[in-house]
Amino acid sequence: MIRPVIPEDAVAICGIYNYYIENTAVTFEEEAVPVPVMENRINTVTAKYPWLVYEEREELLGYAYVHPWHERAAYRFTVEDSIYLGRGQTGRGLGKALLARLLEEVWKLDVHALMSVITIPNEASTALHERFGFKQAGCFAQVGYKFGRRLDVGYWELTRVCP
Repeated sequence: MIRPVIPEDAVAICGIYNYYIENTAVTFEEEAVPVPVMENRINTVTAKYPWLVYEEREELLGYAYVHPWHERAAYRFTVEDSIYLGRGQTGRGLGKALLARLLEEVWKLDVHALMSVITIPNEASTALHERFGFKQAGCFAQVGYKFGRRLDVGYWELTRVCP
């Protein structure tokens, strides 16, 4: 079941996200996020944008949300997505289901462009986004540094079709 996030989901979300922080270069955060910080992030995002969770048998298996891409006023119609799945949950279609529903919710808002910022390589995330029509808009070489490695970051974009 896909549903809107609730504050009580922060513990499970931290469990999913902190694994990526501590073990992967998918996120450039380097310190585990405490539950109160995640609760604040949830409250901040959901004040304006959707944050969805995928739940199965009362277990949170993944989540997706959008947040402002940049803070400058001219970017007010552009958001960035984030999608994370729990360990062992990839390849089951959960990311596809979450992104499909997230797009439904996003296009109800006054949003024109959706960005996805992806550490390269990340075949699963790039394939997922391209499946939904995202196009690679650029790549920044070696702009990240984590686990003793310099990392590239790719930008994918999807814009609303205007009549």
